[in-house]
Amino acid sequence: MKDWDRLITVEEMEAATASLLENGSKVGADSWQQRVKNQTPHCGFGESGTCCRICSMGPCRITKKAPRGICGCDVHGIVARNFLKFTAGGSATHSDHGREIMHTLHETREGGNYTVKDPEKLIRIAKEWGVETEGKDIYDLAHEMAEVGLMEYGKPFGTQKFLKRAPQHTQDLWAAAGLEPRAIDREVSQSLHMTHMGCSSMPEALIHQALRAGLSDGWGGSMMGTEFSDVLFGTPKPLDTTANIGVMEQDMVNIIVHGHDPSLSEMIVYYANDPEMIALAKSVGAKGINIAGVCCTANEVAMRHGIPMAGNFLSQENVVLTGACEAIVVDVQCIFPALGPLSKCFHTKFITTSPIARIPDSEFIQFSAETAGENAKAIVRAAVENFKNRRPELVNIPQQKTKARVGYSVEAIIKVLDGVANTQVDTMGTTKPLLECVTSGVLRGAVAMVGCNNPKVRPDYAHIELMKKLLENDIILIVSGCSAQAAAKAGLMDPEMAKEYCGAGLKRVCELAGIPPVLHMGSCVDISRMLILASELSKDSGLPISALPVVGCAPEWMSEKAVSIGNYVVATGLDTFLGVDPYVKGSSEVCDWLTGENGVKKWVEASYVVETDIEKLGDLMIERIEAKRAALGI
Repeated sequence: MKDWDRLITVEEMEAATASLLENGSKVGADSWQQRVKNQTPHCGFGESGTCCRICSMGPCRITKKAPRGICGCDVHGIVARNFLKFTAGGSATHSDHGREIMHTLHETREGGNYTVKDPEKLIRIAKEWGVETEGKDIYDLAHEMAEVGLMEYGKPFGTQKFLKRAPQHTQDLWAAAGLEPRAIDREVSQSLHMTHMGCSSMPEALIHQALRAGLSDGWGGSMMGTEFSDVLFGTPKPLDTTANIGVMEQDMVNIIVHGHDPSLSEMIVYYANDPEMIALAKSVGAKGINIAGVCCTANEVAMRHGIPMAGNFLSQENVVLTGACEAIVVDVQCIFPALGPLSKCFHTKFITTSPIARIPDSEFIQFSAETAGENAKAIVRAAVENFKNRRPELVNIPQQKTKARVGYSVEAIIKVLDGVANTQVDTMGTTKPLLECVTSGVLRGAVAMVGCNNPKVRPDYAHIELMKKLLENDIILIVSGCSAQAAAKAGLMDPEMAKEYCGAGLKRVCELAGIPPVLHMGSCVDISRMLILASELSKDSGLPISALPVVGCAPEWMSEKAVSIGNYVVATGLDTFLGVDPYVKGSSEVCDWLTGENGVKKWVEASYVVETDIEKLGDLMIERIEAKRAALGI
């Protein structure tokens, strides 16, 4: 086993959190750690998926004494319905993110709040969709593409446009199984219709729709959010930033952006660099304005502007507990309602901005694309003016900070690896250099690691320990969301430091390409980038996606979005490994459909593996990658 002392360990991060909780205890602040204790043990019926509350005849709980609900639905139907409802919630959430990006695209104009930063990508997608580009003003094209994209949510006929990006083999599998997602909103709506009282109770039908609803997210709403965020804000390229709680600055105004929609955070970053706002900060005694991010918004601004990443999902209370946070500004998704009362224990302003996420004890400044500049400037001003209310005796910023190289979009990965191989690239380039590394055995394969933190798993521990194990075995990691921030906080995205912990083959690749062994692909919606990368690998190799020595993993997942993501990753052909049970263990039939040889695998050539022992989960991924290599004879 290698010496990992040069990384920031989970134990050190936990010690820093303990010191922050001590800070909170001085002012009577609550914390998720205490709330977990108050909620433990959890409801066994909920954890096994065997409780049904979709009508007021119940709620019904399945037991040996009562094997059916009042309507007669058995445990398999109840568990499958709950799984589909979870998926629908996640698909709706991520897809609505994409919808907001399309509305923002429709507001672009020369000199406006939002402009087109990557016109080449806009033109490329327009040609892909069959939209005429010749001789058009770029903003006329942007508005037309926004309208075409918005129709993907509610068009009455056809299937999702981005499905054509998948390899033909994958498209054929979807068509044969009837899994091609139609309008995005239709799949969410049909899911909720199917799970209404008196509709579907057959596990096969419910799991089938769960895959379809997931695909409408991954190859629909999420892909729209990713691709058109690139058009609006620029396609990410590798750049260096810093991570962990130590990115907060004692002598500066600290504004934390948190949530998922980059439309807000982009404008906050812009106005934090406004000379007028910087002058105001100095006038109140600060040296300047420091922006840092939490959760997926952190990934968005890190990979486009180099904004530091303060932490991931379960770090969100920590930034307030430092006593040095002037404002935590949020948009949508994964926001603790606890931030309201917590902020009142300190001087922090908790500012909500979206009617989708109204939270008690917050200041609400409604943000919209039309008034974005005005809204953002008001938010930054409020944070700066709050600096004078800071209580110095409560300031405690743990000195933990790491270097991180971020921003590996598909385009960036291809460019970096093509450059190393000295190959001639076309518009999109080729993944053949990466394939050559895999087929030669220099790399054994790749793991796409994603997902949240979850108190049921020691936070960050599963991500970091699995990454260490995989790197030692020459398996490169492609990461997004909170998993990416776990890697960054530990130091695994520092190219110079992290390569020392790799096997000889992976270390050599990192040295030649100048990359860290853990590649940051962005936020949760950017898992759609992973679908595109897998598709390009499939096309360049001539192999089905399911045959590639690549798997997905979500070791600490917790949200509805994660279930939608898991379903579209599996349905794309990638075996997906989970470290938290997806609330289906109450039904042997549903478990078989998700994990067995004769379940979803017969439709899409991939399935789930669930293993809550993290050491075993790592071993299973390595075994699966080696089995795929053996099947290919490499």
